[in-house]
Amino acid sequence: MNISSVKLVYFSPTKTSKQIVEGIAKGIQDGPIEHLDLTPRQAKSQAFIELHEELAIIGAPVYGGRLPIEAVSRLKRLKANNTPAVVVVVYGNREYEDALLELRDLALETGFKPVAGGAFIGEHSFSTEETPIANGRPDTEDLKKAMEFGKKIQETMGKISRPMDTSSLQVPGNYPYRERSQRSEATPITKEEYCIKCGKCADACPTAAITINSLITTEQDTCILCCACVKSCPTNARVMDLPRIKNVSEWLYTNFSKRKEPETYI
Repeated sequence: MNISSVKLVYFSPTKTSKQIVEGIAKGIQDGPIEHLDLTPRQAKSQAFIELHEELAIIGAPVYGGRLPIEAVSRLKRLKANNTPAVVVVVYGNREYEDALLELRDLALETGFKPVAGGAFIGEHSFSTEETPIANGRPDTEDLKKAMEFGKKIQETMGKISRPMDTSSLQVPGNYPYRERSQRSEATPITKEEYCIKCGKCADACPTAAITINSLITTEQDTCILCCACVKSCPTNARVMDLPRIKNVSEWLYTNFSKRKEPETYI
């Protein structure tokens, strides 16, 4: 099967999932690559064109062993017609648990034909200088492995005439999926003395939870704790400075600092 074009479909608040799917795409072909970014707030309601002949690489982060609810709701609005798809999750060096299985099932539900899957590592949303968790990942080695995975996908697709000729993609995970973590009442806060009101935090927020007036406010019920606002702040004014989150960060740093490597399935 000739791969005529590649479309990247991703929900990636802190850009780690985007980096991985781009790396995989580079291993598949050198030609033009289309992006369907489901992250911006506008993607919550915009209309999507039905996917057909292209190879889709679908990427999303892992939150507590599952896909983020916001990512699921946006991915469910896609429609494909047996379009071959690579499903990829990116997690913060703890575990991806049922997230890859959930993404595979979601791809099937929306009309894709999953032909390959992978779980890669990205810097954890709660990573800080004091408690670095997969800091700086995906790094050069991760992106190299992403490209190698892309080359394997290209070789596999070249041996078949149509996506339906591939066997059903098997990936780790359990039914029923693990229960989602209880929604936290925590949100990032702004240290007003450092804030320059540049608006980058609000622009980065995928759910429009941040409002900038004389003070920066965050809508608790809308915030998904992706920490995109924290990662994008140029003056370090935006922080997750709450005891519960600090305890989680310390636990992750203490127990999950040993480097994990990507896992791929074809």
